[in-house]
Order: sequence, then C-alpha cells, then structure tokens
Amino acid sequence: MGGHRAVFLDRDGTINEEVGYVNHLDRFYLLPRVGEAIHLLNRHRFKVVVVTNQSGVARGYFPESLIHQVHQKMMDHLKNQGAYLDGIYYCPHHPDVGEPPYRQQCHCRKPETGLIERAVQDLAIDCSKSYVIGDRGADVEFGRRIGSKSILVLTGYGKGEWEYFKGHWKSQPDFVAEDLYEAVQWILQQEGIGGMR
Repeated sequence: MGGHRAVFLDRDGTINEEVGYVNHLDRFYLLPRVGEAIHLLNRHRFKVVVVTNQSGVARGYFPESLIHQVHQKMMDHLKNQGAYLDGIYYCPHHPDVGEPPYRQQCHCRKPETGLIERAVQDLAIDCSKSYVIGDRGADVEFGRRIGSKSILVLTGYGKGEWEYFKGHWKSQPDFVAEDLYEAVQWILQQEGIGGMR
C-alpha cells in the first residue's frame, strides 16, 4: 500500500485574496467557493496541505507570529464551511533580503522542495498520486519537481502570470482553472470521481 494522495495548495491568491502581503488579520479574505472546494477534497479522502512562501517575515513586513494568527483565522473560516486542512507548511525566508535567521538560502522556499519533504514524512503522502494548485509559475515548477500534476488557477497573480510569462516557464501546468473550485472539479474527474458533490 503506497502513501496517501494529497492536494498541495498555495495560500495567497489561491485560497485567499492576493493583497500583496497579508500584514494584518483584517487583510485576510477567503476567495469564493474555497470552502466548498476543500470540503470536496476532504470528502474524497485527499490530504489537503497548504504550502506557502511567506517572505514578508524576512522583508520585515510582519512578525512570524502573524502567520500563525492568519492560519488560525483561515482554519476557522474553513471549519465554518465544513472543510479542514491536514497540514500547513510555510517558509519565512528570503535569499537576499532581511536579517538572519530569515535571510538565508534555504531548502524550503518554493519551488525548492523542503516543505513538501516534511509534509510527505508527516502525512505519509505519495507525490506521484498528488496535485499542486497555485497562482504562480513557481507553483507549477514546484509540482514538476515533486512529481505531481500541477494546476494553475487564474485567481491572484494567475491570470497575469499565464498571459505574460508562461512562455518563459520551465514547466507547463497540466490544467489551467478559473479558481480553486474548478481545479478540484478537474482533479475529481482525473480520479474518476468527477461530478460528485
């Protein structure tokens, strides 16, 4: 028996509105249909894992403690919509900006794979049966590096990234979706459970 199948989600621009940096709790808003999308994944026994770069810590835009508060708010909102996350992993580093320990050439900043390696170990995940969803070319590349299918959502930075930069990407997404809900519908179809709600 192999590991679990999972869906790895970017945070800003995929789950919540892209506002540049969520430097205050009041700047965190879930995007439409996100709770419904994650609930579908929960129902069909996917592990749902948030993997997010949060270099605003290294840049001095907000303290690391705010990330935990934002993630608590995110989990509370999802719980109210009947959805939950199996794990949240974040990278507070930046290679060129800020002060140590946050300024460092780390192994966890996407598209590096350090965060996933932790998630795979913690949650017994099989990346070859898994999916990555995000709004940046780095998320697509991240999916390729871990051997998962990748989906670009056109929320957040997605539309601009897709329109202007896709020609420069090393990897292309397996699917381009309007939003997280459409991405999840595509995953369920790939898994032979499409159309089930």
